[in-house]
Amino acid sequence: MISILGGISWKSLTGSTDDDWIDRANHLWTVCLLLLFAVVVSSGQYVGDPIHCWCPAEFTGTFVAYTKNYCWIANTYYVPMETGIPRDIAKRQKAELNYYQWVPLILVFMAFMFKSPHIMWHLLNTKSGINLSKINELTDSVHVGKPDDREESLKHIAKYVDRWLRQNRNYHRNIMVKVRQRVSNVFIFCFARRDGYFLTGFYLFIKLLYCTNCVAQFFILDSFLAMDFGGYGFEILTYFRDHGEWKETPRFPRVTLCDFKIRQFENIQTFTVQCVLPINLFNEKIFALIWFWMFLLSILTFYNLASWLFYLLFRHNKELFVRKYLRAVNEIQSGFDKKLSRRFANDYLREDGCFLMRIVGKNSTDIILSDLIRLLWCMFKEKPFYNRNNIHNDDSFEDTLMKNDLSSPVILRRKPDKIMSDV
Repeated sequence: MISILGGISWKSLTGSTDDDWIDRANHLWTVCLLLLFAVVVSSGQYVGDPIHCWCPAEFTGTFVAYTKNYCWIANTYYVPMETGIPRDIAKRQKAELNYYQWVPLILVFMAFMFKSPHIMWHLLNTKSGINLSKINELTDSVHVGKPDDREESLKHIAKYVDRWLRQNRNYHRNIMVKVRQRVSNVFIFCFARRDGYFLTGFYLFIKLLYCTNCVAQFFILDSFLAMDFGGYGFEILTYFRDHGEWKETPRFPRVTLCDFKIRQFENIQTFTVQCVLPINLFNEKIFALIWFWMFLLSILTFYNLASWLFYLLFRHNKELFVRKYLRAVNEIQSGFDKKLSRRFANDYLREDGCFLMRIVGKNSTDIILSDLIRLLWCMFKEKPFYNRNNIHNDDSFEDTLMKNDLSSPVILRRKPDKIMSDV
């Protein structure tokens, strides 16, 4: 537990460079917005006077204070002015407002729900064997400086990525490995690190959590506010269309009723007083803004998930992505280079490598990404197990390693750890 908490820093909880702007809209902008609203509502409750009650003439100052405190704690209920107060106690209880005391807490809870997927991503993505935040920080830092220093820095990053790509491979080709690879190809959420699916599957899982959270928030507020919160925004738009102004709604009433009893010796007297809830002026506007923000955020988050699924699940997209940047640096010059780029994307970078390149591109520039892919391409072509004789077969990267074991004894007969130490 201590080690987990020790890995959380203020920077890791606020900003990040290992995701995209939709993720930051969920775990950063939304969290800041909800916490700001919580502070506003809290100041209205604890600094100002959140409730005022119209008390009988015989009530003194102490009785008035008691009435206000009791009605604030014990809930009030809403009955329209044109409707008589029901005599049935059960009907009054059904009309009670149970939320206004707890608005700051529910806003903080919502902020935590939006932050949770990001915390999970930061705690567990390093299990892939690479630090995404560090890679993005290094690529971002090479924008400034001399061209020679920039090229040298990118070479170090490329060597680090190449070492990671080679280390996370299956160097044993038994039946279990082949079965697991086939399962990973079909079900990407297996989080198979050596099959090249850990980062990709885990990131898509986090994206799915963001989408689930956006939808779940509407159901949470439905239960908390005891109303159909999912239709609140449409109701506001309809009212503006018909009347052109904002008017009080029964969802957040400003004038409510409160029942309480006072014991005087053996007699119990029941009083019904009318109260004003100024805090609902804030709650009404705040939850309207929350509805429109979460509605827009849900659409963007689902669209973003669909985009990532399209980019990451189809092999052809990886090839097009790699060729785009290789052509930008004039590295695709023949049909052989085009075929080789297919192996570069599918067998060398694989899903996790292409995902890493996409994240670098989203947090850096196309120039930096082109240079980084170019350096990895040059390292890939220097491998002894890729030449014009074996590039036309359909063997995987690991199959090629096994077939070329005798022809490349210096490189391939050594253990993976030994290969890593040479970089």
